This record gives sequence, structure tokens and C-alpha cells, in this order.
Amino acid sequence: MDIAEIDMQKIIDLITVHAVEFAPKFALAIITLIVGLWLISLVGKAIDFLLKKREFNVSLRKWLSSVATVLLKACLFISVISMLGVKTTSFIAILGAAGLAVGLALQGSLSNFAGGVLILIFKPFQVGDYIVAQGEEGVVEAIDVFCTFLTTLDNRRIILPNGPLASEKVNNVTHEHIRRVDLAVGISYNNGVDEAEKALLEMANNDSRILQEPAPFVGVVGYGDNSIDLTVWVWCKTDDYWDVYFDTNRAIKPALDSANVAIPFPQRDVHIIDKSA
Repeated sequence: MDIAEIDMQKIIDLITVHAVEFAPKFALAIITLIVGLWLISLVGKAIDFLLKKREFNVSLRKWLSSVATVLLKACLFISVISMLGVKTTSFIAILGAAGLAVGLALQGSLSNFAGGVLILIFKPFQVGDYIVAQGEEGVVEAIDVFCTFLTTLDNRRIILPNGPLASEKVNNVTHEHIRRVDLAVGISYNNGVDEAEKALLEMANNDSRILQEPAPFVGVVGYGDNSIDLTVWVWCKTDDYWDVYFDTNRAIKPALDSANVAIPFPQRDVHIIDKSA
């Protein structure tokens, strides 16, 4: 037997030994991978089911379940390769550095994303609400993970980033079922306040859209240069707000006219001195 045959035999023996040692690890890794993927699939479906049961937004529900699935698969992959004897310390460090770099590069987008998640979870407003925020106002048409879409009263589309929207003041105008309509009117100093209040309350009580609980209210808020200033508060359903606002404004003058209460206009007394006399 020559030297070449001896070396080849040693190589074959070495391969056989390593194959026998590696085979159980490889088989266990394959089994772990198959079972792990099956369990991760079940976990993803369970998360989606629970979020759907809690009436989470569809886009947020799909995103949360997909993120959970990706993270679990990453952990499974690291576990499997470590079972095969591969050192994972450097691999984890590389993933961490890459994640940090991506996070810094997408800092603004991540802020909007986090804001979108908070809005979709805590629901300070929903689709169909009329909101005032960031100097804009309109009806919420859609809430995405990164942006919220408004339609203004003059039919313009406004896109608001969710980051500032989740951290700053938002006025949800239509959140409650009823709203108060605030109106102002001035009456002449020559008229009595009681007659004006009676006429305005009667006007409010004749409108079926105006609620009696809370009851309509008329009160004096000040004394101007030319008028006694009154405020009129009436409550109505939120859906009737603008109709009640404009119709009540329109009805104020006829109501005061019928009670012989005058609405004054600015006037000034001018005295002329004749210096030639």
C-alpha cells in the first residue's frame, strides 16, 4: 500500500467521523427549523385573530402580525445555525449595527410610524371624525400607518404626518353626540333685556332640532358702545350642528322684530360749532 492510499484512507475516515458527529446535529436542526416555522405560522395567525377580535385597524393588525413573524423567524434562524456549530456572536452584532444604521436613516419616518401605531391603538379620532390639528381641519378619510388623510369642507385633500399628530394637540370636533351652538347678538339700550331673552328662547324652543336637555340659554355678556351684548346657547345633535347654526342665526332677527326689540348699528353724535356766530 503506497502513501497516497494511506492518506486517502485517513481522509475518508476523518470525513466519516465528522459526518457521524454532524449528522445528529443536522437532523435536529432540520427538525427544529420545520417545527419552528410551523409554530411561528400558528403564532402569526393567533396574533391576527386576537387583534381582529379587539377591532384593531386592518393595516396595523397585518403589520403587527408580520413583524412578530419576522422577529420569531430571525430568532429561529439564529438558533438553527448555532445548533450546527456556527458562531452567532458576530452575526448578531452585524444585525444590531445594521438595525441602528437603518433606524438613524429613517428617524423621521419611524417617528411617523410610531405616531400612527399610537393613533390606531388608542383611537383619539377615527375615520369620519371632523378634527382640527396642525393648522388644518377636515373630515378624517383614512388613517394610514405613516399619515392621516383629511378632506376639507371645500373638498381639498390634506395629508398630515402621524408623528406630530400623535404628540400635539388635536381638536376632535365630532367625537361627542351633541354640540353647543354659540351665537351672539346685540340689542338696543332702549329695549328691555327680558323681552329679548323671552323672544330668543321662544325661537329656540320652536326648533325641533334644538334639544331641551341641556336647555337653551340666553344671557348678557357685556355692554358695548352701541348695544347690550347677548349670547345664545343652544344644544343639538352633532350631525345637525351647521344646519342649526345657520338657521338659528337667520331666525334671530325675525324673532326680535316680532318682540319689537331693535338690533342697533354703530352710530355717532356729531356736534357742529359755528365759530362765525
